[in-house]
Amino acid sequence: MAVTIKKVAELAGVSTATVSRVINNETGIRQLTRDKVLKAIASSGYRVNTIARSLKTNRTGIIGLITPEIANDFFMNIARSIEEYLKGFGYSLIICNTNESTVEEIHRAELLVEKCVDGVIVIPSSNSGSHFSILKDAGIPVVLADRLTSDFNTDAVVVDNQKGVYMAVSYLISRDHNRIAFIGGSPELSNARERYEGYLQALKEYKLAKDNKLVLIGNFHVDSGFKLMKQLMELPDPPDQVFIANNFMHMGAIKYLIANGYNPDSSPRIGSFDDLELSSILGYASVTVAQPVKGIGSKAAELLLNRIEGDKTVPFRTIRLQTDLKITRMR
Repeated sequence: MAVTIKKVAELAGVSTATVSRVINNETGIRQLTRDKVLKAIASSGYRVNTIARSLKTNRTGIIGLITPEIANDFFMNIARSIEEYLKGFGYSLIICNTNESTVEEIHRAELLVEKCVDGVIVIPSSNSGSHFSILKDAGIPVVLADRLTSDFNTDAVVVDNQKGVYMAVSYLISRDHNRIAFIGGSPELSNARERYEGYLQALKEYKLAKDNKLVLIGNFHVDSGFKLMKQLMELPDPPDQVFIANNFMHMGAIKYLIANGYNPDSSPRIGSFDDLELSSILGYASVTVAQPVKGIGSKAAELLLNRIEGDKTVPFRTIRLQTDLKITRMR
């Protein structure tokens, strides 16, 4: 026999009206009460009739996430923190992979409109975002995460990329070596541009000239990091230090160093954006910039629910979270 809402109310020690308000994500309920009801729902196996609820509330309780790469650990960790936050408010998450394609972003946005989702969080694949107006035109709130676009105005949660790189490169300069290379991502991505600006800011402050041979631009993938580190190490005068602008290119660069017999003491000092779990074990990185990955996801989900359930007329906000500089190896 199916569990009824009355049974859930008995388990939680509340009225059926309170259970209904929790299911429909209504405001004015104490968090302790909400938690008791959600626990009772989980333990009893009660299943919400989502069709009936959507007809009553004009909401489906579903949020969409559009992400460039479903195989990317960084993006999936953001997805996990989004899902954890939404779960506490009775929402479910649909994840849509775009393979870094604008055409796929359009298709996924159209799909989410058809699914009548209540809101969408987007990690853009490029600087262009005007096509996400498909969602806004359907009355669906949108929040950008990790990256900004130049032509789509909405709420966003990113990190202070420029400051994070500036601090890391400044640390490398302070170790008394001045030939610092930079392996970056496409300037089409806002976070890649900002990280490059942080590198330039540090050079300028310490009165170091930029050497174009030491600035290489890749695509944020492992093979790109491998190829560009090879290019740097084959220069007649290789750099003393290298700052790498994301975790996958960092992995590719370390892969090249290991494959070619460079140990941590014979390789250039490495600085990296994104704190790899293996950085301190492998010993190649001197400093890493750790992003608040969980904070990116949870804050994006919070902003989105504010748009769905709160005042939709408040001005759009871009929230910049701070990074954490980690010294992983002293040499």
